Amino acid sequence: MRIGMTLSYSGGFRAAVTTLGDYEKAGLDIVFVPEAYSFDAISQLGFIAARTERLQIASGILQIYTRTPSLTAMTAAGLDHVSDGRFTLGLGASGPQVIEGFHGQPYTAPLARTREIVEICRAVWRREPVVHEGRHYRIPLPADEGTGLGKPLKLINRPVRERIPIVLAAIGPKNVALAAEIAEGWMPMFFHPEKAHAVWGPALAEGTARRDPALGPLDVVVSAPLAIGDDVDDLVDLARPQLALYMGGMGARGRNFYHDLACRYGYEAEADTIQDLYLAGRKEAAAAAVPTDLLRATSLIGPASHVAERLAAFGEAGVTTLRVSPAAGTHERRIADVERLKSWAG
Repeated sequence: MRIGMTLSYSGGFRAAVTTLGDYEKAGLDIVFVPEAYSFDAISQLGFIAARTERLQIASGILQIYTRTPSLTAMTAAGLDHVSDGRFTLGLGASGPQVIEGFHGQPYTAPLARTREIVEICRAVWRREPVVHEGRHYRIPLPADEGTGLGKPLKLINRPVRERIPIVLAAIGPKNVALAAEIAEGWMPMFFHPEKAHAVWGPALAEGTARRDPALGPLDVVVSAPLAIGDDVDDLVDLARPQLALYMGGMGARGRNFYHDLACRYGYEAEADTIQDLYLAGRKEAAAAAVPTDLLRATSLIGPASHVAERLAAFGEAGVTTLRVSPAAGTHERRIADVERLKSWAG
């Protein structure tokens, strides 16, 4: 199992990057940079590539609506070049609040768009003249929609790799099936090992049945806060605000994917309460309403024996990459926790 980490987009990026060398020495395998509506992830990933040697780097995630497919492919190839083949392209649909509210783009047909974008990216990386006749993307642009001067072009540079790994963020059944079918990896949210098969098993099986064997086994990339020790139980509460934000505020009532996921986990009443409180502006109360057993199931926080058991549970549920958020109080303890976890993960 690979051990990864996510860098926050909310601030302190430069300071965080200065510590990556320590995590790299401790055995960290990959670092993810998200892109919400803060600084872009690309410039920061390039900065990380220059400051590290072995560490894999990944977008976690780039939104599919904010760049043309060809630009997404060019960007991924460029990051793979400056990192000497260490880049993974994480893609996702985000949500209508960000896409329509910040980017001014209609949030439509996320599955079909994702499939087309993946096809176009791989054609670009193979340095084929890009010709794509899809429902959502037409390359070159048809003459009756532009000047008529467009012609098929191929990438000028030779990419380091013609197959850059793609990881798709997905939690809905159709999105998960698509990830299992066409991507090298799948990135769910709030992964509950004991409930994962019941919630996602059928979708994964459906997608895997259509999967090209050349893609290899699906890399299952999940997130979890990390702290190892007999004095860290209270740190599990640090995840309350994030879960409350996603279940309560990342989407309108009736259109919140994370609220729906909590319901599929069996927390219908709790999810409704959290959403009601959050949308009423009572964010602290919403955080307090997050079920403690959900927090513990989705985290790696507690004594060494407990964390080892939870790590085994993640592995048994099919997880192959763990994105941890070290939560211990000092840098030294955070590094030690990653090193210890890596030794157990193999």
